[in-house]
Amino acid sequence: MTQVIWIVLAVLVTFSVGYLGYSKYLARFLELDDDNETPAHKYEDGQEYVPSKKPVLLGHHYSSIAGGAPIVGPITAGAVWGWVPALLWIAIGNPLMGSVHDFVSLSGSLRHEGKSIGYIIGEYIGEGGKNMLLWFAFLTIILVVAVFALVVAIVFDAFPQVTTASFVYIALAFLLGVYLYQLNGPFLPGTVVFVTLVFAGVYAGIQYPFALFPAVGDASYPAGTLVLADVLNLGTGQWIPGSSATAMNPNRAAWVPIIMVYAGIASALPVWVLLQPRDYLSSFLLYAGVGGALVAVIVGTIFGTAATDSGSLVIADSMGAFNGFWGVEGAGLAPLFPLLFITIACGTISGFHSLVSSGTTAKQLNKETDARLIGYGGMLGEGLLAAVALSTLAVAGFADPAGGIGAALPNFATGGGIIFTSLGIPQTFGAPFMALVLVSFLLTSTDTAVRLGRYMMEEIVGLRAGETASGFEVGGGLRSTLGEIGRGRYTNPVVQAIPAYLMVISGEWLTLWALFGGANQLLAALALLTATVWLANWDDSKQLYSTGVPMAIMTTITILGLSWLAFYSNLYQNLIQGGAEGTAAIASSTVQMVLALVLIGLALALVKKGYDNISTVRENYGGGVAEPSDD
Repeated sequence: MTQVIWIVLAVLVTFSVGYLGYSKYLARFLELDDDNETPAHKYEDGQEYVPSKKPVLLGHHYSSIAGGAPIVGPITAGAVWGWVPALLWIAIGNPLMGSVHDFVSLSGSLRHEGKSIGYIIGEYIGEGGKNMLLWFAFLTIILVVAVFALVVAIVFDAFPQVTTASFVYIALAFLLGVYLYQLNGPFLPGTVVFVTLVFAGVYAGIQYPFALFPAVGDASYPAGTLVLADVLNLGTGQWIPGSSATAMNPNRAAWVPIIMVYAGIASALPVWVLLQPRDYLSSFLLYAGVGGALVAVIVGTIFGTAATDSGSLVIADSMGAFNGFWGVEGAGLAPLFPLLFITIACGTISGFHSLVSSGTTAKQLNKETDARLIGYGGMLGEGLLAAVALSTLAVAGFADPAGGIGAALPNFATGGGIIFTSLGIPQTFGAPFMALVLVSFLLTSTDTAVRLGRYMMEEIVGLRAGETASGFEVGGGLRSTLGEIGRGRYTNPVVQAIPAYLMVISGEWLTLWALFGGANQLLAALALLTATVWLANWDDSKQLYSTGVPMAIMTTITILGLSWLAFYSNLYQNLIQGGAEGTAAIASSTVQMVLALVLIGLALALVKKGYDNISTVRENYGGGVAEPSDD
């Protein structure tokens, strides 16, 4: 029997080498200097540009990038193709690709007034290239909002205890923001008190679970769960849009729009009100979940645990080391190449991180040298989460890989609960705690994504650095132009949420995960392209291999993956073979196919523009940064 600790040791070794060696080289290569004024200081406005302490910003950044994807992806890929291919992609790909991607995206934004990767590439290949990348990013953001809101709803449904605990820590985050920024309370004592209250919220959730609608079928809630529909006499909830779809029971279907509304409100508030303090508090949950699980794996390996039949933390028999190129039977036709590499996106490399790094984090960085820990180190931290997710699956086992997201998520909490018994923590507490860890990642990433979507649209429409838009006139009238509505603080979230919600309730939400992964990975390739173009224009002595090689690899993988999804999964299986049943399912498959092809087209056009720019600069370099193109 194989011990789970080998999964943990593999990533710890490669990640340590990457941070201690490669990241130091990159920091010198990028010429980080604390004498340079960061955008947070240059444009400080108390709204978006806010210089932040390193631990606070690390907590916010880590919470924002580490959503549900580094949990769902490794669990799904490990179950379909085996734990060895999943582990190798995480352990090798993260320090050589993902961490480089995040670090360079953050550093590049620092040198461009805290602007996004779209603005940066536009400086060198022209306004057309900028807008193509921004539209690509905006479309990806909509997929992020759809998938993450859905996954939060699934977790709330599976663990009603987490619903109560999540409301508690959101309320505490708001109070912490007032305490720190309005009352100027001392930082360390406030941290101790509020973090203690957050963990007390987990206990409150266990004692007072909460759900919107009754459980359906064979499912059941913990004893004592308060069901709102029973109190208000709302019935079983079959009238909720999307509740008739497969695996979308009324409770899940009802949570999806509520989560989207929350994300829209949170994204519109100043960062100090909710985003920063909530991410800081939730980071302690995340550190405890990831760090505690790693320690528990080591302790359980040495001393054993009574929670398993073998008395130790070993990989379950239902988990194969390698299930073959086409994966396990029942998961559908799923070639390891290229689908493994888009199934595990976050945890190895994720384009969404470039939006966080160059969208919110760069606007809050206090010193340039902080970028190494927050950018490169933060991504390694997400890789550890992916390794923990794979470990929880290895312990719990996964009998139904064809179940996708809905079947994968409960295994993270269940397996985590088993692992934490090594530290003497009961499964009745450990499992809900790990579920709350998952939701903490998801909620922070969801509203950060909505905020980033507004930034993308602001740059498409056009805003000066440091300027903001409210979306409403002083007199209260909604601005008439589509541009103002699109970039408005209160209206832009609606523009994102409507298509995201329609895709989720279509009944074809299982296919959204692969499309999200492909779009996300292709965005990562474009972020690396942006970094390569910036470096080429910066200095002709800069080597381009650190960003250029990962960019070429990810471009090839993701275009092949999206092509498979567009032509085989959606066009052939769903539309020609009739796999999509019903008008909504057919419409969803059509939209997903078209979206995949649009993303491929945008990416290829951008790669061509970027290659032309790099070739021209390297052939004609005469010193100084190249002038922006006019095309």
